[in-house]
Amino acid sequence: MPIVIAILTALAGAVWWWVRQNPREAIHTAQDVATTLKNAPRRLAFRRQTNAHPVEGIDDPRIAICAIAQSFLELDTLPTIEQRDRLHMLLRSKLRCTEAEAEEMEVLGRWLVTQCNGAREAVPRLGRRLRKIDDGSAWDRMQDVLASLVGDDLSPAQVDAVDDLRIAFKR
Repeated sequence: MPIVIAILTALAGAVWWWVRQNPREAIHTAQDVATTLKNAPRRLAFRRQTNAHPVEGIDDPRIAICAIAQSFLELDTLPTIEQRDRLHMLLRSKLRCTEAEAEEMEVLGRWLVTQCNGAREAVPRLGRRLRKIDDGSAWDRMQDVLASLVGDDLSPAQVDAVDDLRIAFKR
């Protein structure tokens, strides 16, 4: 126990010395840490629930649309760099998000697709969640993103995915 107290005292002394030598930097660091901790859950618009699938934690329709678009691209093969860049551009323009938000949504969307055990299972589950959190009003935005992403060249798996989305949205 005395060793632990000595280590904690040494750490506290080092932090105190650093704060005394660099007060302005210490204040900015403390503000950055506080802001990051405060905004992290809100920025992702995602909450983790116990005994629930991660898709059920989505609160932002933009994240669901991003995840649906990513799974839509992955239905046949892995997406190319050009397709990923086009998705990034569409997220920024159609969903009106910043560069950082688009990157975070892409990472979170990719993780959600893997949690659904692949793109085929992700599309209907994400579609149902999107309808639930947005009462079906996101259909037009989602359709606009998907149409701009793949155009008229739909594979059979993508046609099935569109049918799954229509069933999820009851259209």
